[in-house]
Amino acid sequence: MQQDVINNITLSLGSNLGDRIDYLQQAVDYLNLFVGPVTTISKVYETPALGFKGNIFLNIVLQLKTDKNPTEILKITQSIERLLGRTQKSQNGNYSDRTIDIDILYIDNLEIDSPLLHIPHQHLHQRNFVLYPLVDILPDFFHPVLQKSHKELLTLTPDKNQPIETNKILKINNIPYNFIAIEGNIGAGKTTFAKQFAKDVNAKLVLERFEENPFLPKFYKDPKRYAFPLEMSFLADRYQQLTDDLSQYDLFKTSVISDYYVFKSLIFSKVTLSDEEYALYRKIFNFMYKDLVKPDLYIYLYQNVDRLLKNIKKRGRSYEQSITGDYLEQIHEGYMNFIKTQKDLNILILDISDIDFVQNPEYYYKMVHRILSHAQQEHEGHLVIQKM
Repeated sequence: MQQDVINNITLSLGSNLGDRIDYLQQAVDYLNLFVGPVTTISKVYETPALGFKGNIFLNIVLQLKTDKNPTEILKITQSIERLLGRTQKSQNGNYSDRTIDIDILYIDNLEIDSPLLHIPHQHLHQRNFVLYPLVDILPDFFHPVLQKSHKELLTLTPDKNQPIETNKILKINNIPYNFIAIEGNIGAGKTTFAKQFAKDVNAKLVLERFEENPFLPKFYKDPKRYAFPLEMSFLADRYQQLTDDLSQYDLFKTSVISDYYVFKSLIFSKVTLSDEEYALYRKIFNFMYKDLVKPDLYIYLYQNVDRLLKNIKKRGRSYEQSITGDYLEQIHEGYMNFIKTQKDLNILILDISDIDFVQNPEYYYKMVHRILSHAQQEHEGHLVIQKM
């Protein structure tokens, strides 16, 4: 089987607006998530604006590893710039102050000359704010075109500005949760989001095995007859899967991300079962639930009923086509009633009714941005709702 090519990428980052060190740290975090694992970060330097009158910059250089191609890397770095408030590269052809600037310096020893991308970066040997941090982490690396090391280039640069080393430190952070459960109504996109998110944060992915449930197609045809066996089989399967997957430690994964949690069983059974059946079901659920690991973060993806119905129709599962808007509304109300009663659960609701994170990756980046921001603000035991 052909292996993905892993490239060493060298990037220059700078910020001279707002909380500069925070913008740099956020950029490092997003590069680590969306491009590839960051391996080395230089010292942080203060440098004057070059080529225009502006605020003092903080600058760094970092290296990361990625299997993405140059075009993908460029698109993601530009998306991160926009995510962190950068509106444009320049005004009337001139440079301007910016919250974040990300430039690709090297991709291994590749040489690229296109209208969008020049690798190695055309001006790196003329800029001390790039050369100083490059000497920190890659002093003896040879520029593939100029055939000189960074230490040599630093002695030859025409730039007379003197970067000042600071005592600021940037970290290589990962998602600070061991177990994240992602839930939502039928057709909300929870599985699609969980798959991409788990891939980006190198997490173990746990997906609900609903397509293997023999009662599901029967339930949609005859809900009264098959509701109880359906909910019992789902409960048993969810309990078994979560018990197995959460107990098996994976040395190569940082955390676990699931596209469901066992709470889902209570929400759906409350809608589908009679009062007597639900009372019995709840007793069985409570007995099983006490042994399960609780999620460190519970994410609910909200979409309005019209969007859900369109999504269900689009994905084309035959047994789902009879689902009504009233049923979806009942499920949503069940989730909301459950969420409101959870005092000790760390909950984040993302309202994604007005976005399409599948067709537009920048919306996906914004969703992850909200999750990272939530983690940094430590909303333990609180309900937080974010409109995307």
